[in-house]
Amino acid sequence: MLTYLIRRIVNAVITLLVVTMVTFGIFFAVPTLTGSDPALLYIGKTADAASLEGIRTKLGLNDPIPVQYGKFLQGLVVGRDYTNGTDVTHCDAPCFGYSFKTEQEVTPMLMADIPVTLSLAIGAAVLWVIFGVSIGVLSALRRGAAVDRIAMVIALAGVSLPIYFTGQLAQLVFVYKLNWLPGGDYKPLTEDPAAWFNSLILPWITLAFLFAATYARLTRANMLETLGEDYIRTARAKGLRERTVIGKHGLRSGLTPLVTIFGLDFGALLAGAILTEQVFNLRGLGAEALTAIRGNDLPVILGVTLVAAIFIVLINLIVDLLYSVIDPRVRLG
Repeated sequence: MLTYLIRRIVNAVITLLVVTMVTFGIFFAVPTLTGSDPALLYIGKTADAASLEGIRTKLGLNDPIPVQYGKFLQGLVVGRDYTNGTDVTHCDAPCFGYSFKTEQEVTPMLMADIPVTLSLAIGAAVLWVIFGVSIGVLSALRRGAAVDRIAMVIALAGVSLPIYFTGQLAQLVFVYKLNWLPGGDYKPLTEDPAAWFNSLILPWITLAFLFAATYARLTRANMLETLGEDYIRTARAKGLRERTVIGKHGLRSGLTPLVTIFGLDFGALLAGAILTEQVFNLRGLGAEALTAIRGNDLPVILGVTLVAAIFIVLINLIVDLLYSVIDPRVRLG
């Protein structure tokens, strides 16, 4: 188990290093090699030559690409100084640089967005796992019955309907027509837990509806396949209770493939649910990325990309470890 753990951690570190290299190359090396000047994005196209040269010197854009990348990695690990003569600006680790548009440090901007994205992703994930798996198991156990057909029709609708449609429809019905839920902007959990919950309950349900539909269909298919295996028939022949057969033997094997899929879905949500955040006016990583893309704000785009990559790699590392607990055979791979 220790060897398996060490191998997975090493793979995760190498993956993150490759991601930093590729993203830095895309956002800074490629524009430089193609004749574009990132300094123009920072200071504007109408700036004079002296101002442009000062920005290039301070941001290190005149250095060779490998040196720029080395300073970027240094900033992520221990922080870095941006120097132009006597003008020295220190950026604490992890340093993603400064926004080209607002000249603010990128890291605090992302730290303010992460709680919103975490709140949205975790709440929705809890709902879609509980309801998706429960409905899928129920449909598998009642195959062909009315409850199975109804559940699969709802699941098909959930998979087919885009989030920007169901989100706006949910707000129209539950906020503006029925007045069951209050509208309004996101409230931090530390300031007002009740307002935090009220501001996120509808995004949770809407987002969970989309994913729960997929998980219900996958759980149903996996459970039907598992329940037809010989060891399930053997367990029943031994006189084990149906609850034990389903919960201990059938469900454990049937849910194993879902663990990997959950890691991918949850990691992607932590990277920023752009459509959901836009529909419900949530200022998370997705909304931050969209604003940065519109404004060609390279340091912010780079920061969001790397934070998203870190989330995805970490979640998949956890999933790999959970997978080894559920199915010990993977430790031998």
